[in-house]
Amino acid sequence: MTTIARIETFLVAPRWLFVRVETASGIVGWGEATCEGRSETVRAAIDQLAELLIGRDALRIEDHWQVLTKGSFYRGGPILASAVAGLDQALWDIAGKHFGAPVHQLLGGPVRDRIRMYGWVGGDEPSEVRDHIAAQVEAGLTAVKMNASGKMSPLASVAELNGVVARVAAAREVLGEDRDVAVDFHGRFTLANARRVAPLLEPYRPLFLEEPVVPENSHLIGEFVRSTTIPVSTGERLYSRQEFLPVLQAGIAVAQPDLSHAGGITEVRKIATLAEVYDVQLAPHCPLGPIALAACLQIGFATPNYLIQEQSIGIHYNRGAEVLDYCLDKTPLAFVDGYVERLTAPGLGIEVDDQAVRSAGKTGHSWRGPIWRHRDGSYAEW
Repeated sequence: MTTIARIETFLVAPRWLFVRVETASGIVGWGEATCEGRSETVRAAIDQLAELLIGRDALRIEDHWQVLTKGSFYRGGPILASAVAGLDQALWDIAGKHFGAPVHQLLGGPVRDRIRMYGWVGGDEPSEVRDHIAAQVEAGLTAVKMNASGKMSPLASVAELNGVVARVAAAREVLGEDRDVAVDFHGRFTLANARRVAPLLEPYRPLFLEEPVVPENSHLIGEFVRSTTIPVSTGERLYSRQEFLPVLQAGIAVAQPDLSHAGGITEVRKIATLAEVYDVQLAPHCPLGPIALAACLQIGFATPNYLIQEQSIGIHYNRGAEVLDYCLDKTPLAFVDGYVERLTAPGLGIEVDDQAVRSAGKTGHSWRGPIWRHRDGSYAEW
C-alpha cells in the first residue's frame, strides 16, 4: 500500500531541514525543506500540511501539490513553498521507489547522461580568490561562482567598484579560457551600482551575473538586462511560475529556482518548461544538503534546457556536517571530470542514512543569517 502513514521532520546541522514520509507498506521518501534562517517556521508549516496527507495515497503527487498550495485562502511565499517543496520531493522519492525507477525516468526519461557542476568560492582579496578557485579546479570542477562583493554602498565608491573587478579578474586568471566563473550580486547592489559595474566585468566574460537586484525589485531587472551583454540570472528567491514570468519576459538568460523553496520537483519542472518558451536555461540554486541536490539532478537529467548545477560540498558555512555525511553511499554524487553521472537508483537516487539523520536531529541547529549595516548604521543587504 502507498498510503501515507507518517511524516517526520529533522533539523540537522549545518542548517538543513529534512522531511521523512513513510507509507503503510514501509516505503520511505526523503525531501529537503530547508529555508535558511526560517526552517523552524517551515517545520511548523509541514506539521500543519501533514493533516492533508496522512491516510492519502502517496502516488497522487500532482493532486497533493494542488491541495497543499491552493487549499488555503492565503497562499505562496517562502515558508509555505518550502514546506510543500520538502513534502513534494519525498513523494517523488516514494514514487520512484514504488515503481523501481529514478525520478527522471518518471519525468519522461533522460535527455543527458551527466550534469556539469559548479561550486562557490570565497575570498575578500584577489589572492584569496585565486587560492580558493585553484582548490576547486584541483577537485575537478570546470566552473565556479563567487560573490561580486560584500556589503555595498547604495552608490559605490571607486574603491568598491575596483574591488569587484579585481576579484573577478583574479578568478579569470586562474580559470583561463576553458573554465567558467559566474558572479553573484546577491541582491546587494542597487540598480545604479549593478549598471555601473557590469560593463567593467564584460572583458572577463562571466558565465552569468546573478541576482543583480533584490527579488522585490524584479520589475527593474529588464533595465539591467538591456545594459549588458553578459547573461543575467535570477530566481533563488522566486517561488512559482507566476513569479518567474515577469523576469523571463524581461530577458534573463538563466532561471535559478531552488528545489527546496519553489514548490519542489513538481513546480520546478513546470518553471523549466515555461523558461524553455523564453529560450532561458535552468541552473537551480542549491547551496543545501544532499537531498535537495539529488532532487535538482533528477530534474536536470530529464530537462532539455538545463545548464549547470550548483552544489555546496566543502562550502565555508557547512559547519557541523558536510553534504555527503547523511548519505550511506557517497559515490552517486561524486564528481567525474567536473560532472555528476546520471543517477540510476530508484527515487531520488541516493540512500539517506536514517540513523545519522535521527542522531543529528536530536541536536538540531539554529542557523541564522548575518545582519549587516552600512557605515551610517542603516541596514545593508546580505
